[in-house]
This record gives sequence, C-alpha cells and structure tokens, in this order.
Amino acid sequence: MDSDKYKTIKEKTISEGYYSEKRSKFLAFVHHVDSVEEALEIVKEYRKKYYDARHCCYAYRVGFEGTEFRANDDGEPSSTAGKPILGQIDSNGLTNTLVCVIRYYGGINLGSGGLIVAYREAAADALANSVIEEKFIEEEIKYTFTYPMMNDVMRIIKEMNPRIIDQEFDNTCEITLSIRKSLAEELRTRLKKLSFD
Repeated sequence: MDSDKYKTIKEKTISEGYYSEKRSKFLAFVHHVDSVEEALEIVKEYRKKYYDARHCCYAYRVGFEGTEFRANDDGEPSSTAGKPILGQIDSNGLTNTLVCVIRYYGGINLGSGGLIVAYREAAADALANSVIEEKFIEEEIKYTFTYPMMNDVMRIIKEMNPRIIDQEFDNTCEITLSIRKSLAEELRTRLKKLSFD
C-alpha cells in the first residue's frame, strides 16, 4: 500500500442506509469530514433534526493515518452501537468518515446481539450507497525564484505535475505547489538545485 494514499467518502455527498428489526427503525447517514469538530457539528444537526428519535449513535475516523476516532453508543448498552458502526468504517478501510445512525425504538427490545447486527447493517447499507474515493496525502511547497528562472521552474512543474495553489510573478516570483507526499522531496530537491545552477 502507498504510504500517501487513503480512502474516504466523496466530499459534499451524503449517503443513506436503512435497517429495521422488530418495528425499530435504523436510519444511517454517511458524511466526509475533515476534522473531529466537523463530525461533532454534523452529529449535533442530526440530534436536532431527529429530536424525537430514541438514539443518535455514531462513529468517525479522522486523519490521514486514521488516528483520531470515536464510537458513541448514545445510551444503548455499551459497545452495541458505536463499535459496530466504527467496524464498518474500518472494514471499508476509510478515514475522514462519519457514520451516524438514528434509532426509532419499536417497543421491543432487541438484546445486545440484535442491536449489534442492526447498527452494523444500517451502517453497512449506508456505506454501500456511498461513493468511495482514493486520495493522496499532499504536501505544500512554497518556492521563491527570480524571473529569469521561470522557464526552468515551469519545465519541472510540467514534468512532475503538482497542483499550483498560488503564484505571484514579479522581479521575485513565488509559487505554491501541492504534490503527493511521496513526490514532495524530489520536487523540493529539483527546485533547490535550480537555485544553485
């Protein structure tokens, strides 16, 4: 596996999933998130929107290495909701992903096993309806150079194909580039070399 690749949900899309068991309804929603704060903000919105639901359980994993994560049972018995939801995020190898499952209680207890299955299946259904993208961890590189170096700089950019984020051309030029993490060192070295040629 490439060290600078990760899988996530397509941005600005919300996918939904559904599961019902013994009259309990489980509505699942999947979001792309870039931070814990964003995830918690979305959860707050669902709590407001589905204020009449018994539970709003969720799990998220954030960060390129997926180091920040949380599973929340929202009053369900311990590890019967958040953990199975997080398990679905992990089994799809995703990060920067939030899955929220709303439960409308149907009047019949499902027991721990039933709850685990219900939350897992609702999350799995929503993830199955998601658009999953492979992205690259990128690094930004700022480079300052004199105008006569322009052709050399542009040649390197053409060859290595980084995204140009910002550029200013004057007597002293500055360009901000974004490139896959695994290629950043090579780009830095090649640009640095220009300064000494």
